[in-house]
Amino acid sequence: MAKAHGVLRTVLSARPGRFAGTVAAAVVTAGLLLTLPGCQGDDGSDRATIVAPGGPGEKARHLTPEEAAKAKPDDSPNAADHTYVSRMIEHHRQALTMSALAPDRAASDGVKRLAERITAAQKPEIGAMEKWLARHPATTIPPTTAAPAAPAAGHDHGAMPGMATEQQLAELTAARGTDFDRLFLKLMTAHHEGAVTMAGEALAGGNNVAVEEMATEVVATQSAEIHRMRAMG
Repeated sequence: MAKAHGVLRTVLSARPGRFAGTVAAAVVTAGLLLTLPGCQGDDGSDRATIVAPGGPGEKARHLTPEEAAKAKPDDSPNAADHTYVSRMIEHHRQALTMSALAPDRAASDGVKRLAERITAAQKPEIGAMEKWLARHPATTIPPTTAAPAAPAAGHDHGAMPGMATEQQLAELTAARGTDFDRLFLKLMTAHHEGAVTMAGEALAGGNNVAVEEMATEVVATQSAEIHRMRAMG
């Protein structure tokens, strides 16, 4: 019973737009159905039901598991989702390239630790996004007017917001000491700002829950690091 109450609390705290999906996931994860006393089917037999909270001033609804499953919103990936994931992989890879320069070039321990945190966060994110792409090949993505189609192989990713140019990367590679620290913070701040912009576009135009979660994480993590880098600079 305590486990059932925990599932119910999860359901009640879900976002309205994702309510039905959260219900189904919570019930399946817990391996149980929430049966409410006095809820019966047309044949008089007891039936498991799920409470769907109504909006302000509205009554709650009682849904069967079948009804909850049918009400689950379609979160099929669209072109905005696929474009974001494809481009963000390349965006993150450049951040890893820049961060890998810090141990041998940076003068500040703070810059070195920042580079370590960026690597620790973005490397597994790349892995998660690559797995997402493997599950959702580009040929299965429906079109959308919210974003252009995903870039083909060999696309010039320098057009993405915040990406450093080849010349800037060469300058960063050649820099040492405090010059490296200054340039690293400048380039990485712009890089993070670009990532936040891309994540915002995905949140506005995408449709897939997993991509929404990834983009939300990027906004939260990289916004905090932007503030930290500005303070360091």
